Amino acid sequence: MGSFKVFALAVLCVLALNFYVGSAQLKTNFYSKSCPNVEKIVKQAVTNKFRQTFVTAPATLRLFFHDCMVRGCDASVMIQSSGGNKAEKDHPDNLSLAGDGFDTVIKAKAAVEKQCKNKVSCADILALATRDVIVLTGGPSYAVELGRRDGLKSTASSVTGNLPKPTQNLNQLNAIFSKVGLNQNDLVALSAAHSIGFSHCNHVQKRLFNWNSPNKVDPTLNAVYANQLKQQCPRNVDPRIAINMDPNTPRRFDIQYYKNLQQGKGLFTSDQVLFTDSRSRPVVDDWAVNAGNFNQAFKTAMTKLGRVGVLTGSKGNIRRRCDAFN
Repeated sequence: MGSFKVFALAVLCVLALNFYVGSAQLKTNFYSKSCPNVEKIVKQAVTNKFRQTFVTAPATLRLFFHDCMVRGCDASVMIQSSGGNKAEKDHPDNLSLAGDGFDTVIKAKAAVEKQCKNKVSCADILALATRDVIVLTGGPSYAVELGRRDGLKSTASSVTGNLPKPTQNLNQLNAIFSKVGLNQNDLVALSAAHSIGFSHCNHVQKRLFNWNSPNKVDPTLNAVYANQLKQQCPRNVDPRIAINMDPNTPRRFDIQYYKNLQQGKGLFTSDQVLFTDSRSRPVVDDWAVNAGNFNQAFKTAMTKLGRVGVLTGSKGNIRRRCDAFN
């Protein structure tokens, strides 16, 4: 084996070791002594916020995903830009993150601080809040591993190339997910986040009006659904106009997402490709009728996602404020 190959293998082994050492220190009862009521406190704060606005759910779920996929689950996505540093949240791929997600974590952090001062990280609060909004919208509950520390760095440049885009195909999506140790099944399961919430017209305009086909419409789109989208998002519409991700049950986290894909009603190319590509179609077909199989796969995927690049012990800290470094 050449020296370069040996070096590359050694680097990969070190990266893998760092990944598993951190995640191995996470445990569901991490705060059993330092803040035994943390889950109840976070759940109450999240529930209160959810009662104020449904957007709490999709916004928090998306915030968690965007955080973990960039530098790992360290709440670095919440940091405000300051001085000459442009933080993650100000990268173009993060500008559409709804403020209600940030507000949910900030409110939950404040509630936790009243009872357990400087004991619980923003990263762990975000992980707990994400599980809670999934349950509040009808999704499966799961045990959240805890013990993350908050990150000490947040740069917009670190976001580039690490988040999936609405236009990507299965190869491109798999490449992004594999970088953080997630496989194709994890990708298909986590895509169910698009079962709730909304997007904006600018993300579907090409599929409706500028596709490389005789009628300029993406042929994988259900014709009736395409016409409905055209009514909501006509050619010169304000690109910020919101449209539901799921045209049938947009406020319920359920397997309707996969039924939609079978019918050509995936809003993004990156959604519909999960059905049109023969490699992922069997899983879509199974989860469209078997909620039990989906729920188990989703819980597994969320647990794996929550372990990505975690900081533990002295590698991070516990922020006093989630949007600023101590």
